[in-house]
Amino acid sequence: MKDNYDIALAEVLRHEGGWSDHRLDPGGPTQRGVTLKTLAAWRGRPVSRAELMALGARETAEIYRALYWDAVRGDDLPAGIDLAVFDLAVNSGPRRAVTLLQRALGVTPDGALGPLTLAAARGADPARLAAALAEARRGFLRRLAGFAIFGRGWERRVAAVTARAVAITGAAPPKPSPAPVSTSKKENFMDGLKSILGSRTVLSNIVGLAALAFSALGFQTSGVDTGALTDAILQAIAAGGFIASTVFRVLATKKLV
Repeated sequence: MKDNYDIALAEVLRHEGGWSDHRLDPGGPTQRGVTLKTLAAWRGRPVSRAELMALGARETAEIYRALYWDAVRGDDLPAGIDLAVFDLAVNSGPRRAVTLLQRALGVTPDGALGPLTLAAARGADPARLAAALAEARRGFLRRLAGFAIFGRGWERRVAAVTARAVAITGAAPPKPSPAPVSTSKKENFMDGLKSILGSRTVLSNIVGLAALAFSALGFQTSGVDTGALTDAILQAIAAGGFIASTVFRVLATKKLV
């Protein structure tokens, strides 16, 4: 049994900040990251904005421990990984945090953190697990409509929390694999074009902004699955890129003959 809660909470609160009330934030006003809905559920009754603004540090710590840290069994996770999963739970919910952890581990993603998931987490290379979890988290965030507005801040937070998590584990961060170098100018052009057009971040931004624009014009966009739409566009671009690449290679071969 261990208790890294205070260390993890300090890192989470560093990113959550104090009072926030962004008009485009679907969660509404927050105090230290705690929403009106969360505080009402915690206290078992409706609460006012004034009560949320007056939320103290001690109660905040109690809320985060009970609703997020304990919900993802932070005391049972390896040091460092506990912070990464905890921060993810605060941002996206405990069940999703466990599901993404399970996907990063390659175990059945059922959203329940049981003995098999814990054993896999304890047996994994901590730095590689932290990196895999961060990538799974980014993939989820990029599917959200709000990524077009808040995405840059979200990704900075993921990077900072992951770096802190790896530092806590004491492991060396995994080295990125070197990118292959293409010597053909046409292949370089096509690879660059596919990299831009095939970027999930770029397309998610476009789709998210479009959804927000249509919503502002009075259209109902809440039921639109931006992730599925982005995937469909990516598939179309991939197919077009394959065809174009094939045509370039055929033309190049004819010139050499």
